[in-house]
Amino acid sequence: MEQFQPHAVLISCGPLRAPRRALNEAALDTGQELHHLAASFAGAVAEEAATLASDSVRRGRLTSADFTTSWWKLVRRIVLGRQARDDDQITDDLWRLRRAANWSFAAPRQARRRARFEEQIYRYAETADPESLLGALTAIPVTGDLDPIGQLPHWLFAFDAAGMATIRAAALLATHPQQLSRCELTEPDQPRLRPYLRACVQESVRLWPTTPALLRETTADTTFDGTTFEAGASVLICVPAFHRDTEELPFADEFVPEIWIDGRAEGYPQLVPFSAGPAQCPGQNLVLFVTSSFIAQLFSSLHLELTSSAPLSPERPLPLTLNQFGLEFGAQPVTAASHSN
Repeated sequence: MEQFQPHAVLISCGPLRAPRRALNEAALDTGQELHHLAASFAGAVAEEAATLASDSVRRGRLTSADFTTSWWKLVRRIVLGRQARDDDQITDDLWRLRRAANWSFAAPRQARRRARFEEQIYRYAETADPESLLGALTAIPVTGDLDPIGQLPHWLFAFDAAGMATIRAAALLATHPQQLSRCELTEPDQPRLRPYLRACVQESVRLWPTTPALLRETTADTTFDGTTFEAGASVLICVPAFHRDTEELPFADEFVPEIWIDGRAEGYPQLVPFSAGPAQCPGQNLVLFVTSSFIAQLFSSLHLELTSSAPLSPERPLPLTLNQFGLEFGAQPVTAASHSN
């Protein structure tokens, strides 16, 4: 991560970590169910989802590629501002920097691309859109050593996972009519909480974690199964092993959004769709708002039928993996679909 977000909270340590985390939480309104810019974000969601729905009706289908293009236009608007909507270059650069970073020391550092990426972010910061996360961030007075703009790459990076969760949740709802009937689809333009839709997104991430491995360090000497590990030991947590444990979870391979509403999920602390502890995702409420709003917009406008080969059904266990890039839906306007039923 140092190759594309060297000053982000996630990899900060020492005296800078706490104030960077506090700044991050302030900009994201971590403690609030709705971000103070929720109305602006809801407007952006409505516009981008309406364009996607219109294009899908015209083509008669909605593909993963269509969704991804629309999603990144929305993400750039929310994170960087309206002026960044069509700036494919900045997110393409981020994608390539991330791909190189996955190889760690084995891949050469892309200094020129990183410089261009950072320069463009700072250019947006100079005239920050007040209705964007960047605007919210730059409105907070801070000292220069915190490098607040250094958090932007991580926000863009995190919304990639949010997009995966969104289209997978759409695939689940398209194949689970009982759950779809419970979704809050009325007044999709309104910035409000949609508990059941939020739960659908959480369940999507439980079933197919977007971060399948969590890396942690022990902060004190810790004993596991009779073996003691000293403080500072690295721990790798394989998230799917806990989220799909059929011996512990009666709903392991089923789509059950209700567990996130009725308190059952709280009885299983191993369920961590947004991580947990000091490194828990500070943008959880914001992500759930944006994703649930986008899904509400889509399903209030479209009847979606999953036409790709993903074997999703309430009648059998859900697959252990789901390639979101291969998802494709047949798309009809809701009114036309209603007449055909």
